[in-house]
Amino acid sequence: MLEPVKLANFFLVFFSAALVILFGASYALLFAWSRVKDRPQMLLVAYAAYAGLFFSVITLAFAANLFNNAFWTFIVLLMLIGYLIAPHAIWRLCIGTHADEAHPLK
Repeated sequence: MLEPVKLANFFLVFFSAALVILFGASYALLFAWSRVKDRPQMLLVAYAAYAGLFFSVITLAFAANLFNNAFWTFIVLLMLIGYLIAPHAIWRLCIGTHADEAHPLK
């Protein structure tokens, strides 16, 4: 059973959860923008956003006592790996889907 979040950690949980959303959206948008506009230097900014996402998720997991349970530790790590790989897979799917169009995505 999960231990409830301590009242002293409530603000940290709230703030880190907001940062997870902010950095996650930033990573996805910057990744897509770097691919659509063919700007590899923007991909570095996208990975910096992922680093922010990574640290926010780890902070959230510690503040919410998720690392006290092996199941939730696995879920947190699976989410981090999945969110790193998902934009690459979605991009390849889009390229494959639109390969025969007149104006491919590149």
